Amino acid sequence: MDQKDRQILRIIQEKADLSMNELAERCAMSKTAVWRRVKSLQDSGVIKKRVTLLDNEALGFGLTIFALVRTNQHSDGWFSKFEKAVNSIPEILEFHRTSGDLDYLLRIVAKDMRHYDQVYQQLIREVDFADVSSTFVMETFKSGTQLPI
Repeated sequence: MDQKDRQILRIIQEKADLSMNELAERCAMSKTAVWRRVKSLQDSGVIKKRVTLLDNEALGFGLTIFALVRTNQHSDGWFSKFEKAVNSIPEILEFHRTSGDLDYLLRIVAKDMRHYDQVYQQLIREVDFADVSSTFVMETFKSGTQLPI
């Protein structure tokens, strides 16, 4: 990956809906050259997908929760059940395996506390946990998706 690839990535991280013509102009390259580079970055997996970021609160999801999950079970069968449950709940936006005292971290959005409780109840009906501790975000000061390229 060279400087031009990094430039393309910086630009499309900020504004993914640019046309190839606009992207080429910003990079001072031909449309064909930019298209080839973008295609190569996609084929290699550097560009996973292009998305539109939505405002949680504007859509009524004013509550963000980090659920800290601990389990006593570490079998493949248990994990498959957990993964299936997480993937079936659209309010769970992120799912991470962690080191230390906690086993998993989930980032969840909900409309309110009642909505979160419904998500929580659905999750614990489907999977057996040793402990689930929830932390509620009161205010967000920084949240981003752009990698420092």
